[in-house]
Amino acid sequence: MAGSIEPPRPAHSMSRHANSKRGRAMAGAVPAAPAEAAVRVVIDGVERFCAAGTPAGELARFSRGRRGLPYIACLVNHDVCSLTYPLDVNATVRFLTMTDTYGMRVYRDSITFLLARAITGLFPGARYQLEHSFGSGFYCSFELDGKPGISSAALRRLDGALRDIVRRNRPIERRKVAFMEAVRIFEADGQTDRLNLLRFMNPPKIVTYWCDGYSDLAHGPIAPSTGPIRFFKLVPYTGGFVLQIPERSSTGRIPPFRDRPKLFQIFRDHKNWGRTVGVSNVGRLNELIASKSMGEFVKMSESFHEKKIAGMADRICLSSGRVRAVFISGPSGAGKTTFSKRLGVQLQVNGIRPIMISLDDYYVSDEDTPRDEQGRPDYEHIDAIDTDLFNRHLSDLLRGREIDLPSFNFETKRREFRGRKLRLAPGQILVVEGIHGLNPNVSRAVPDRKKFKIYISALTQLNIDAHNRISTTDNRIMRRLVRDNLFRGNTALTTLRMWPSVRRGEKRWVFPFQEQADAMFNSALDYELAVLKPFADPLLMEVKPSEPEYAEARRLLQFLSHFLEITVSDVPSTSLLREFVGESSFTY
Repeated sequence: MAGSIEPPRPAHSMSRHANSKRGRAMAGAVPAAPAEAAVRVVIDGVERFCAAGTPAGELARFSRGRRGLPYIACLVNHDVCSLTYPLDVNATVRFLTMTDTYGMRVYRDSITFLLARAITGLFPGARYQLEHSFGSGFYCSFELDGKPGISSAALRRLDGALRDIVRRNRPIERRKVAFMEAVRIFEADGQTDRLNLLRFMNPPKIVTYWCDGYSDLAHGPIAPSTGPIRFFKLVPYTGGFVLQIPERSSTGRIPPFRDRPKLFQIFRDHKNWGRTVGVSNVGRLNELIASKSMGEFVKMSESFHEKKIAGMADRICLSSGRVRAVFISGPSGAGKTTFSKRLGVQLQVNGIRPIMISLDDYYVSDEDTPRDEQGRPDYEHIDAIDTDLFNRHLSDLLRGREIDLPSFNFETKRREFRGRKLRLAPGQILVVEGIHGLNPNVSRAVPDRKKFKIYISALTQLNIDAHNRISTTDNRIMRRLVRDNLFRGNTALTTLRMWPSVRRGEKRWVFPFQEQADAMFNSALDYELAVLKPFADPLLMEVKPSEPEYAEARRLLQFLSHFLEITVSDVPSTSLLREFVGESSFTY
């Protein structure tokens, strides 16, 4: 995808001279005064000109390569675009590889498109669904001839077919088709999940991607051809397989497979529940909303939560003579605070009076907080917590001594002591919540036999459709956007700027300990994105193309566009979702 950048000439002439000697000679020249039809493009700080309508990918050779990896997409004025995107306005362009944040998302969407293409060609009658994240990749369920799972021989055939598609470097075309034509295509293919999604959409044209006769709905840019999507591995797993891909920080290396049986079981339980109640994708959720049938589904979703929380309280009480402290951990936006309060209620139902402590109150003062690579405070770092003081307090409490509980002032960024005295009476249980709750260094003063460890996260089981999952990270960022605006006065731009640091902290300090939990809780509510949508939409619309975060805001808005709305009044006051939208019956 190379093109010459010369003083502007008509579009057809630009294309004809793309590989000419004159075009190559002019590549580094200072552009002459442009004609009116020319588009000014800035690449790596260098100003160039091209004819209006030139595909962005034709300019890729003027960008400095990154680690020898192929470009698979680009940022045009901070918006993620395919390499075939026509440049028709003045723009700053940055080309993306899989090592870029947005480039990796394009890579993931591209490999899952190719996987669906390979399965459709190799196993026409198979039922296949991209279920959820699994390490750096995804778990995929598979069923053929009514039998769940895939044999080793069939998986090898699938791997070979997928690699053959990559080797042949087939083009992936972005096509706009008439709405009714899209309906006809998906009806002919029996893709009812796509039809359900289209039922509550009515644009005149639908964007699709095509490769060798296979088509699917477009949910964002993907690579222009199959060749660059060459790094993957298929690993057999219960009821299907895991599609492994590289981590973004690598240059194509597939990480060693690491089983996550507890996390997988939580996903599976919720997936099975979704299938039982008949709501496993956005189209089906929208049907309930449109038919005014959400009240019953909200009640079922909340009761499902309550049943799980009550079960954990029962487990703790059965070992109440042994367990003295419950530690709750999870990533940002998981709902740890409300979960701990609801768990406390269920413990009281069982006759145990819990004492609640938040690790947030043990933050060190701002000047003592570790700094990240940019010199900014790193609040996700374990050393942002005064673990020495916390462990002294744990030891004192377990010995029946009184402690002076600190409070962290988030406005002054300093720890304060306000005379909050605390003592653990015989038979009482300490409940501690915070992102570092499962880190052994946090609870080293408590013998392992006296701990009960809980990991919590929002692991939604909903899919957009069979081949496009909903990221659990997207679920949590929506919660954060709304909560941070309502209760912390943060704009969407502020929250989006903080989010990469939050994610780095989770990967380093939270996720490595999740399989050490004694129990896991899925805090996702399958109706919540329909509630968060009217809060989040106007916040995201305030992020403009002048900001680097515009690409993420645009992507999230597109994601939310799939959902119909429901009002916040449908959410019970005890719901975990109230932690993010307000009017909870719990005090925070």
